[in-house]
Amino acid sequence: MAKWGEGDPRWIVEERPDATNVNNWHWTEKNACAWSQEKLKELFVNSKIEGDEVLCEIVEMEKCEGEAVANNRKGKLIFFYEWNIVLKWKSTTKSNNTIEGKINIPNLSEENDISEVDIEITLKESTDEGEGIKKFLHMKGKDILREKLKKYVSSLKEEFARGMILPKKDNVKENISSITSGFNVKMQMNAAVTPTNDNKSAGCKIGTTTIKQQIKFQCRAREFYNVFTTIEMVQAFTHGVVKLEPKKNGHFELFGGNIHGEFLEITPAKIVQKWRCKQWPSGHFSEVTLDICERSDHTEVILTQIGVPVSEETVTKENWDKYYWDAIKRTFGFGCFM
Repeated sequence: MAKWGEGDPRWIVEERPDATNVNNWHWTEKNACAWSQEKLKELFVNSKIEGDEVLCEIVEMEKCEGEAVANNRKGKLIFFYEWNIVLKWKSTTKSNNTIEGKINIPNLSEENDISEVDIEITLKESTDEGEGIKKFLHMKGKDILREKLKKYVSSLKEEFARGMILPKKDNVKENISSITSGFNVKMQMNAAVTPTNDNKSAGCKIGTTTIKQQIKFQCRAREFYNVFTTIEMVQAFTHGVVKLEPKKNGHFELFGGNIHGEFLEITPAKIVQKWRCKQWPSGHFSEVTLDICERSDHTEVILTQIGVPVSEETVTKENWDKYYWDAIKRTFGFGCFM
């Protein structure tokens, strides 16, 4: 804590031009849903896909369901988006017949590269002429559609996010990442005092137990999943350097190496980790399962941790509460329901 009268420059809001979010230190979020829907409509509706004697026009955006947000944390912008899009198209053939169909884009999200996004072309009625146009859209149209999706993502990160990183006093351009938290002491996980006897790792049986916790968060299930799988967000609530490979068999290391392990399963509904605390007997891992369940007005997370050394049960429970759940709620505003 800064000494009385000295102050931490991040908190001197009166010296900021707008008196808010000094040095972009706090987590801020900007809803991009309405903007995204308008941008996608602008990019697709009335656009044309032309080829050899073929002209298709996208006439309507029938569905655009999902969400998008832009976040600013310590001067770093983080984007989350997930959309299910259905477009209507039509084409007039040489014989003056009108062919109609739809374009379904079910998985536009930050998790998938644009080249991996599924694009499904369908016909309202199957005819020989219609099948020819459908083939054309598969062969050439998908590339044009993906270019428009790239423009949306680029606009989200540049056009929509403009102004989220606020100007600092006197427009000083310094690297945000060089700002320290003001605390020189490394965060340490609470640890039970255990004897430094190497015999405990020499094949002796360890008594273990299972921990179960049920926690409620005021957020969507996907938002909670992102907190555990996005390195910037993990760094935000752990307040330290993080090593994270959010994929099956990917490794993680948090709290200065006090907690480490690997992902055994990783989906938006369930995360399973091979997990250990540094102070545990050498080589001993537990298995952590996080079931992420979205309810009507909150997200419920059920923690099941199998294989916790009996002597570490109380401390481990306290550490989950203090360094994970409470920290996540404070950092991202996911306050709990009582």
